[in-house]
Amino acid sequence: MLPLTSILLMSIFLWAHHSSAESATSASSYQTVAAGVGRQRISINHGWRFFRSEDIPDGISYNTRPGLPSPAGTEILRPWILPSGNRFIKEHNKKHRRPSSEPSTVPNFARYNFNDDDWKPVRLPHDWAIKGPFYTGDNATVSGGMGRLPIQGVGWYRRMVDVPFEDQNESVYLDVDGAMSYAMVWMNENLVGGWPYPYNSFRLDLTPFLKTGSHNLLAIRLENPTESSRWYPGGGLYRNVWLTKTHRVHVAQWGTYVTTEDVSSQSALVSAVVEVENTSNTTKEITVVTDIYEVKEATNLWETAPSVATFGDVILSIPAGETLQANSSTVVQYPKLWGPYPSQKPNQYVAITRLYDHDSTRNTFEPTDVYETRFGIRSVAYDPNKGLVINGEKVRIQGVNQHHDLGALGAAFNVRAAERQLEVLRELGCNAIRTSHNPPAPELLDLTDRMGFLIINEVFDMWVLQKTVADQHLIFSDWYEPILRAFLRRDRNHASVVIWSVGNEVGEQTTADGSVIAQRLHDIVKEEDSTRPTTASMNAAQPNMSFPAVLDIMSLNYQGEVTGGVSAPVNDTSGGNSTSFYVSGYELYTADFGSSPDKVFSTQDRNPFVAGEFVWSGWDYLGEPTPYYSARSSYFGIIDLAGFKKDRFYLYQSRWRPHLKMAHILPHWTWPDRLNKTTPVHVFSAADEAELFLNGNSQGQKTKDAFTYRFRWDDVVYQPGELRVITYNNGSIWAEDTVRTSGAAARLEITADRTAIQPDGNDLSFITVRVVDNMGYLVPEANNEVKFSATGHGEIVATDNGDPTDFTSFGSVDRRAFNGLALAIVRITGADSRPVVVSASGHGVETAQVVLNP
Repeated sequence: MLPLTSILLMSIFLWAHHSSAESATSASSYQTVAAGVGRQRISINHGWRFFRSEDIPDGISYNTRPGLPSPAGTEILRPWILPSGNRFIKEHNKKHRRPSSEPSTVPNFARYNFNDDDWKPVRLPHDWAIKGPFYTGDNATVSGGMGRLPIQGVGWYRRMVDVPFEDQNESVYLDVDGAMSYAMVWMNENLVGGWPYPYNSFRLDLTPFLKTGSHNLLAIRLENPTESSRWYPGGGLYRNVWLTKTHRVHVAQWGTYVTTEDVSSQSALVSAVVEVENTSNTTKEITVVTDIYEVKEATNLWETAPSVATFGDVILSIPAGETLQANSSTVVQYPKLWGPYPSQKPNQYVAITRLYDHDSTRNTFEPTDVYETRFGIRSVAYDPNKGLVINGEKVRIQGVNQHHDLGALGAAFNVRAAERQLEVLRELGCNAIRTSHNPPAPELLDLTDRMGFLIINEVFDMWVLQKTVADQHLIFSDWYEPILRAFLRRDRNHASVVIWSVGNEVGEQTTADGSVIAQRLHDIVKEEDSTRPTTASMNAAQPNMSFPAVLDIMSLNYQGEVTGGVSAPVNDTSGGNSTSFYVSGYELYTADFGSSPDKVFSTQDRNPFVAGEFVWSGWDYLGEPTPYYSARSSYFGIIDLAGFKKDRFYLYQSRWRPHLKMAHILPHWTWPDRLNKTTPVHVFSAADEAELFLNGNSQGQKTKDAFTYRFRWDDVVYQPGELRVITYNNGSIWAEDTVRTSGAAARLEITADRTAIQPDGNDLSFITVRVVDNMGYLVPEANNEVKFSATGHGEIVATDNGDPTDFTSFGSVDRRAFNGLALAIVRITGADSRPVVVSASGHGVETAQVVLNP
């Protein structure tokens, strides 16, 4: 199966049917609570022990499937797992009944008396596959499509959980932000439940299985078949895991839903739905009180200022074991609107909901819960001629597609690594992200809310029809409703989310029942969130199809472009090398199904009703190494796997930031084997005129014609020295750039993206090493071996260089430079406040150091 979108063109949105003004929801699934009022959210990322087997080692499985053969006698636990999704199934007669008897055996790995001393101690988030080793060759166990890393097998995680005796009357939940995959959970040797879909966040109620005032054994089993994905999925508990403790009467999981309408700079109507859950054994009379505060990031203490609005109190009489809703509205005067960077500001509010239990015998009101929901006030409209309009302003979508892995860190989510990706994308001029092709970590949406990105939030890559033999089509029929409703409820308060995508290039787009399934998914979305439109990306659209007619927005992958002209499929005579597995950086060559940026830009400019684009892809990612599947990672990115900018970065930047005074020359100018040979020179800039000089001699002036997006001098004859361009806009100098022929590698230069980081083991510093000559010029083809080290409590977490053909373990401290660059990712652990010195050394080059301060 081909990768999801082309190297350069992803979903061009043709705003079609159901176009109408939409009021916006907002905010955050990342809710915190005031201390001391019944609710605690406790990280349990530490203290785990881990074991992995490439076979089934325990006599159980979620279900039989390809890619992970089940030995004879394997017990199938699917009937006990299905009820975990019942909360998200609307029709009562479709909910699953747990079998009357428990599974016949408790796996040894879930038993108290099992000795796990020889298991590996790990901290979460954890990706069991990322450190390799890589599989190589044509018949690898895990192919290039899945990143050639050992994702397959069964993994077990165990740890003890202490629950104080005073919590005996509390509800205790396990909250898992993501587990790869087919998660099944035991508490004190009891099978609690599970969740097979690896990208959902999910909750299980541990309360019936806990022993308060005692040690409790928590065991989680995961299984990853081979051929379960078209990209690198990672393996393990790869997102955060929490215990949530609440009073028996509390706001339900993802139990708030905030919407805004009639939005202007003068006022906005804000409505809130609050679901209150009563897990006690008596009816409770509960008063629901919600106030709105402005979020002030500098202090994170919004209650130090007066509330900006208050909802009317709502009284609920909730029977035992039931959940009821409190609905209310209020008006915020002179709201600070949330809008995308850079033309608008991503202002946020927080709704703080308090629950009070009325004790009629004593006529008192006991506080039982406090729950916080971030949201943004904004208006969003979709116009078939203008495209996307936010707060009355047309906003052109300048988006990228992003996979969930974080390069050398793998699938293990890290807030700082994700923030770094967004920072580089913002520098590019990107204002939108499509979460390809699955729900992201919740913290990513917290970041996009705060930083002002727009999000297409996508949930499925396939429905019933498979793309690989062991992918999620195997669970779609059982789980599509719980997966979709859980996804929507978790994320519907995020201001940054503007579109829901229910599928990517699904096989059903051309089948008779495709529109039936699409309608079913569309209807669920509207039941959970009527304020945002639906879409599903299509790569086989034809006129008069029924499939897109049931969705709100048409998203086209690759279509609208014809490969040809300025576009050229990569092959050995057009930009590719099937021996080295490298692709030209002139950005004129694409996958067979793609188009060059120039072609895409021209088509968009000739069709101004198009709302924008999502480029495939923003960053390189693990797996899908088109066109060379002998490699480890993709070639598509505007930014490579290590975070280094490709030449393509500056082409998109010249278009997406047209007021930025920038010029970028390519290629580099160190070509000892090209003396006196024609070597084309291209320049990316938003300017309208440019003149190129080689060793002071003009190579001619160029102007941009209509529908052209680069300056080209295709007949330059290579001579070593200096290549310089001067660009002009409206007759005035705009920007200059210079590249020079470098000498031999002489020393290393080292820089850190941040030299002050938290010593908590989570914060990261990304260290870049440049191989330079005696003059300090980058040696662009240097491939020196670089050794990284760190003193004290510093730890080299991973290294990389952006080379899709490099099979060195990401955990290695030795990394070959690629294009003269190498990367180390460093964290600091422990309470030691002394600075950490990170060093880079190599044979025949001067060592370099940088100091990090905790």
